[in-house]
Amino acid sequence: MLNAFTNGLARVKTPAFSLKLGKKDITGNIQSRLIALTVTDNRGFEADTLTLTLDDADGQIEMPERSNVITLAIGWQGAALTEMGSFIVDQVSHKGTPDQVSVTAKSADFRGSLNSPQDSSWHDTTLGAIVEEIAKRNKLDTSLPPSLAQIKIAHIDQSNESDANFLTRLARRNGAEIAVKSGKLFFIVPGMCVVGGETMPSATIARSDGDSHDFSVADRINYSGVTAHWQDTAMPKNQNTIQLQRTSSQQKVTPISHPQAVSSQAASNGKSEPTDYTAGSKENVLILSTTFANKEEAKLAAEAQWSEIQRNAAKFSITLAQGRADLRPETPVIVTGFKNVINARMWVVKKVTHTMNTQGFVSSVELEVRINNVEYDAK
Repeated sequence: MLNAFTNGLARVKTPAFSLKLGKKDITGNIQSRLIALTVTDNRGFEADTLTLTLDDADGQIEMPERSNVITLAIGWQGAALTEMGSFIVDQVSHKGTPDQVSVTAKSADFRGSLNSPQDSSWHDTTLGAIVEEIAKRNKLDTSLPPSLAQIKIAHIDQSNESDANFLTRLARRNGAEIAVKSGKLFFIVPGMCVVGGETMPSATIARSDGDSHDFSVADRINYSGVTAHWQDTAMPKNQNTIQLQRTSSQQKVTPISHPQAVSSQAASNGKSEPTDYTAGSKENVLILSTTFANKEEAKLAAEAQWSEIQRNAAKFSITLAQGRADLRPETPVIVTGFKNVINARMWVVKKVTHTMNTQGFVSSVELEVRINNVEYDAK
């Protein structure tokens, strides 16, 4: 059972949720039995997960069958609840004593055709056409921005490869990630903050909102550039190369390798400039193993990898003492009250885990650096 608690302003807040099993509202039946509810909201292909732990001391709970659909909304009493989507029951267990029922449900059923090996080949088409074809054979709707749908694909093969793996590969080489939620296949450009054609509203997180946080800069993965090869099929002996490196202006910035580090200028005038988290030497270049069909495909793949490198140069996570159901993947976030090196950048939500139990409602948020434009010198 969820308990009310008092925040710092002496306002009593009580977590709230609603659950439907199929079309039947089961909130009233579950309310007094709920021990814990956890929902994980992912941006990428990893399925969103809902876990329920219920008190079955009286033995009256009917265990749901696998493949049943659960619909969830969460928030606070007295305010509109936020829809978290639908989940397919994947696992049900019973243990005791004390007797408890645990239910795990996923946002997509990966036991079906998505994970079955397929053989296909595409020539002189677009990314959008490929995605539509694969989605149709998996009985999924699609959502992808026009900038991705219009990308030309000279040739690509799917040989004894699952649709899940192929789509992930196709998305990554074109600077995107895929997600399957509520019967729809999404192609998402990380950092664009657009999901399903809608721009995500921005959010602010203050240090005082959190119980704990963790910020780090990972120098070991910080390449200073990306090289991709392409080969003209008309002249197969000639292999060409395109190389993207950090811009000259970026190379002049002193890399920051510690969360307490602040430039002398920022310390003196109290202002903070956007920080370059990408460290490494000019020679520290990542070479892509794939040989692409033409220069444009090689450039897109190099840009995608370079953007990923910049996004992953710093990691930041925070656990919010009062849960925020409004925080979803691709939400742009401004943070305040932290070190200047953290406050200086715009962030974007990568993953959120919401937890409700007898202690209250908390949200654990994983963020990455928001990259608005991929900056590089091409060679």
